[in-house]
Amino acid sequence: MRSSVCIWLVFCAFAPGSSEKSNRGDGFSFASYYGDHMVLQRAPERAVVWGYARSGTEVEISLIGPQSKQVNSTPIINGIWKMVLDAVQAGGPYKLTAVKRGGAAAKIMLTDILFGDVWLCSGQSNMAFTLAQVINATEELALAYKFPNVRVFQAALEQSSVELLNLARVEVPWSRPTPEILGGKDFTHFSAVCWLFGRYLYKTLNYPIGLVESSWGGTPIEAWSSPRALHMCGIKTFERSPLWKQLWANSVLWNAMIHPLLNMTIKGAIWYQGEANAEYDQAEYLCTFPTLIDDWRMAFHRGSEGQTAQDFPFGFVQLCTYGKNVNDGFPEIRWHQTADYGFVPNPRMKKTFMAVAIDLPDEKSPWGSIHPQDKQDVAFRLVQGALAVAYEEKEVHFQGPLLSKVLINKTFLNVTFNQRVKATLSNNTFEICCSKEEKPCAEGSTWFAAPMTEQGSNYVLVSIAPCPIDNVAALRYAWSDWPCDFKACPIYSADGGLPAPPFTINRWPSSS
Repeated sequence: MRSSVCIWLVFCAFAPGSSEKSNRGDGFSFASYYGDHMVLQRAPERAVVWGYARSGTEVEISLIGPQSKQVNSTPIINGIWKMVLDAVQAGGPYKLTAVKRGGAAAKIMLTDILFGDVWLCSGQSNMAFTLAQVINATEELALAYKFPNVRVFQAALEQSSVELLNLARVEVPWSRPTPEILGGKDFTHFSAVCWLFGRYLYKTLNYPIGLVESSWGGTPIEAWSSPRALHMCGIKTFERSPLWKQLWANSVLWNAMIHPLLNMTIKGAIWYQGEANAEYDQAEYLCTFPTLIDDWRMAFHRGSEGQTAQDFPFGFVQLCTYGKNVNDGFPEIRWHQTADYGFVPNPRMKKTFMAVAIDLPDEKSPWGSIHPQDKQDVAFRLVQGALAVAYEEKEVHFQGPLLSKVLINKTFLNVTFNQRVKATLSNNTFEICCSKEEKPCAEGSTWFAAPMTEQGSNYVLVSIAPCPIDNVAALRYAWSDWPCDFKACPIYSADGGLPAPPFTINRWPSSS
């Protein structure tokens, strides 16, 4: 018989759940994110089960299903009980029962439980963007019933000045997918990127997928970051982010919408955010985004008793577009999203993957160009990254062409990539910085459009005229908010599927 002890330093009131998961008279319940139809993390990781009890000495947990039958007990300490189940292979359905011993007896039960991979989906409005808002929404919604083993859950929009142990409210309890759940009111439920990611992943893996959405439109990264993470980036906990006529206190969404999930064993996370930081704390994003990833990894690992990997895979969407011929910080945020490497995974951001979206603009989106309707390509590119990074499938092509080297000639630059490319000549997507000073170029430097003049199997030639060869100081690619039209960037993988991400490279590195 296994016992699991956990002493909590922070407590909060819990929201009573349905009759199936709570005994209201005794305060005996599962935590708020448990419920019928849920997905728990499959083997080799072990799922965590926990909840509340106002009285009693211990709770007996039984799990009964097609591949596993286990019964174990755990003590009730300070009104909370917690247990790490034995590992269970993918499949189901299972019945999960909790029986309180000591004092007034009580029993609660969850049914139709599946074991599979659990993915957290978070960010701002492009993650909150629902399936009913995408292109071909009617056809997409009609497919919901064909994927009963892709289950969804969504935290409600809540803020808190302190770290909560339990979700204050639930927007969508664990559910089998239906058109009504996936097609709620605009920016409510359910996330199109999250759903499509899970659906595409299921079609490849063919075992249950659990999707947990916790997102809020218009939010800066500081609201999703713990005070600990912000401190590491030199940001004070009590600061507020003035965005779009709303002040966001730092850490309020970490406290209310992420911290309550930490006991959950997850496979990984995907993230779509950054627009709100294009002008606010833009330079700090170089620190805040990689640090958020590190901090979430550490916190989920500890909260799940070591079951969530301490380097769990983390995918994200590199920002799409917003406006033409504007200087709005999007290129800089895209660069900082990669810790200024231009690609992931990299030495600073290990076990990460990225969906490049600069070639998916939507000038006529009913919800504004900042909210493109094509979420299918975004999700597909995320899944390719997940298969390669999270599931280590070696034959999956998940990155567009990455810069390999730049050779300078009298009149042109030879820009070579790490793979074969499909190129379309462009007059202004490449730019050069022309400077007499041997120092790095920056945004305030003088940049000139550099026409592409020739293409090869894995390279393109870029004209440097009228800049003298000795004054060519830097090269950058796709460095604007709106660098190309829909699926019409100059550089793609040889099959035309994946665009090259933006990059900038200096001839003379910084002395620091």
